[in-house]
Amino acid sequence: MRAEILRLLRQNAGGYVSGEDISKVLNVSRTAIWKHMQALKDEGYEISSHPRLGYCLQTVPDLLLPNEICPRLTTDFIGHSIHYYTTVSSTNNEAKRLANEGCPEGTIVLAEEQKVGRGRLARGWFSPFAKGIWLSVVLRPKFPPQEAPKCTLLAAVAMARAVRATGVNCGIKWPNDILYNGKKLVGILTEMNAEMDAINYVVIGMGINVNTDASEFPEELRDIATSLSSVLGRTVSRTDLLIALLHELELLYTQAGEEGFSPILAEWRKLSATLGQPVDVFGITRCFSGIALDIDEDGALIVQTEAGLEKVIAGDVSVRAKSQEEK
Repeated sequence: MRAEILRLLRQNAGGYVSGEDISKVLNVSRTAIWKHMQALKDEGYEISSHPRLGYCLQTVPDLLLPNEICPRLTTDFIGHSIHYYTTVSSTNNEAKRLANEGCPEGTIVLAEEQKVGRGRLARGWFSPFAKGIWLSVVLRPKFPPQEAPKCTLLAAVAMARAVRATGVNCGIKWPNDILYNGKKLVGILTEMNAEMDAINYVVIGMGINVNTDASEFPEELRDIATSLSSVLGRTVSRTDLLIALLHELELLYTQAGEEGFSPILAEWRKLSATLGQPVDVFGITRCFSGIALDIDEDGALIVQTEAGLEKVIAGDVSVRAKSQEEK
């Protein structure tokens, strides 16, 4: 109902719409319209009212509200069910809870702020209020569980496409970070619930530093993280970026289901900020250095070391500056 009211107000942008006209179109009482208007104001919409003229939408809050997202979606299923929170401990934790309860594929969890945001390898993720996009998507793919790790690479390609559309020439660091000039813009955390031969669900969590000022990052992050607004020198619409991301994610996910992951891995290679670079690999049991050569068909990183080729399936990979000998 509120989405329909907003649609009518937007159709008369800058002008008034009478409560009587709204009630006739929506077939509800004028009292009900008034209550919905109050609820919209509580959400942050600035709506002026006049006893004879009716209602006029003045400003829209800078929040990722479902009423702002749903009318603009270009997807068939991703984002059609939105669970929105002002504050949440972790969008991935909430998405897993919803997935276990049987939520539909494509459900997304959005929060303006995360109290316990998580990255890979149990690291925290700085998630300040209304400064970024803190998002988790629930997918229920039909492909086998061993293919699930490639969802991280798929999400990275979708994210890189959406970020590049803003004018930021970003790259992907294996397997899941989006970087600009070596600083992190985006982190991706993929978690799976599966049985031996079937995936129950995959949750892809994404944290995007959109409008965080450099001074707002904790001191320990200022040398390694940045935001789109810092790069571009202007505020970026979080809603526009989110809409673009969901569109790209669904396109690639559908492609993977129909054609497999090969085309997506090929695009990942083109967008990579890791391949061809000297890297330090910090694994669970050992560490080594070398040159990142490629990713294989499973998405593992192939590194050329002095001792030969190494396949990196999991772990932390750091891209380092080339020495004079390597240049």
